[in-house]
Amino acid sequence: MADDETTPMTETTPLTGAKPSVAIRTGFNTAFRQVLALIGLFMIALSIPIGLLTPLIPVGLPFGILGVVLLGRNSVWGHRWMESVLKRHPRVERFAPNWLMKLVFAREKRILPRSRR
Repeated sequence: MADDETTPMTETTPLTGAKPSVAIRTGFNTAFRQVLALIGLFMIALSIPIGLLTPLIPVGLPFGILGVVLLGRNSVWGHRWMESVLKRHPRVERFAPNWLMKLVFAREKRILPRSRR
């Protein structure tokens, strides 16, 4: 390099220190994940009437499971809310399959003591 040449400086955002395109992409990913979480919450709420309207064909259960997966995987608040429900009502965890617990909470199911079953 010659003395008169300068190295190109890339602009960075003041808060994150990242390039603007990275900051925009990160913001978009965050917004997209929140939309997925809201869709999951909507699917959970909608699975109850669907389950009641179709008692012979279990359409509401897979719909609700998909909503739980979307909510638990894409939002911190949804994950915390579901963990608090499981802490308050440990018997609810008994109905969840182990693969679902691994997928949403990244842990195995808790084994309840005999007296609490």
